Amino acid sequence: MKKRDAKRQAILDAAYRLFRTQGFDRTSVSQITVEFGGSKATVYNHFPSKEELFVECMTASAEDFITDITTQAAEQLDASGTEPEQALLDYGIRYLSFVCSPEVIEVQRLMIAEAHRSDIGRLFYAKLAALREPVEKFLSQLMASGVLRNEDPRLAAEHFRSLLEAEILEPLLLQVRTESPDEKEITVVANRAVATFLRAYVP
Repeated sequence: MKKRDAKRQAILDAAYRLFRTQGFDRTSVSQITVEFGGSKATVYNHFPSKEELFVECMTASAEDFITDITTQAAEQLDASGTEPEQALLDYGIRYLSFVCSPEVIEVQRLMIAEAHRSDIGRLFYAKLAALREPVEKFLSQLMASGVLRNEDPRLAAEHFRSLLEAEILEPLLLQVRTESPDEKEITVVANRAVATFLRAYVP
């Protein structure tokens, strides 16, 4: 997991608690400083704006998670000769378990609600693009080895993510369904997504 400066992490933790309970507008930098016991200067030394702090603390756990599971998937292939299909499935199951968890669903709703602010929408989009880089790298390795067709890995990562999310995520975000998917459902959905992805990308 990515190591962070202790003070920076304290700011993120405090801001995360306040943003989740109060929203963006009702949370001030002054409140955040009281929460972590520092100063405004310390906050702005680590984060240029309240908007950037908001985006960073909403996506920090996802950054660590995505990096970890894609790294593990690549290491799994290198170390044990695991079939690529199984590595993709393992990734898909863990990814869905994360993005469909109640806390992450709540964070995604909050990000969507605040995305109309020009800075937040732009910063959030840039952050998401950066978060997908480990997945692109992993798919690039599969393309280089001939397991997948040599296509644009960024687009392939987008297709794979969309296939994983297609059946479950939107109904959860829009509260069409209120219960989180269990392990069995996630496994079935991930299997369908991986099978469809491989039909599109296997040579």
